[in-house]
Amino acid sequence: MRHTISITLVLSILWIVNSGYYTPLLLSFGLISVLFVVWIAHRMDVVDHETLPIHLSGKLLAYYFWLMKKIIISNIDVARRVWQINPDLSPKLKKLAITQKTDMGRVIYANSINLTPGTLSVDLKNDYVLVHSLTSDGIKELEQGEMDRLVTELE
Repeated sequence: MRHTISITLVLSILWIVNSGYYTPLLLSFGLISVLFVVWIAHRMDVVDHETLPIHLSGKLLAYYFWLMKKIIISNIDVARRVWQINPDLSPKLKKLAITQKTDMGRVIYANSINLTPGTLSVDLKNDYVLVHSLTSDGIKELEQGEMDRLVTELE
């Protein structure tokens, strides 16, 4: 029930913020739209802790700032390597063990790997992720486990 209430509130706030109109007619259309979407979500049986992950909210902002820093550093590294006359590339493909217990945690981890330039999650299973990296340094950094640890803490 709390997930239904929270998704209704979030959708209502998004509708009001994006609409910008506050006439009774348009507000009633917004209410009908939100209730219709929530009803469809219930019929599809997708309203659960993963629909609106309230439990992630506390640490998620700090993780996003950490990830943005990693993305910027990786962008600079990849750009530097691309512009070198003899680029120092050593592509690697490696299975890395993961410690996340939930599907959402594993997906956040795999997507975080994809967001950092120079690395790509190729395959994701319950206990490992197959990663392609442009350099062996990218694999070594992932093997150190900082990203894995931070995502596990989000769960």
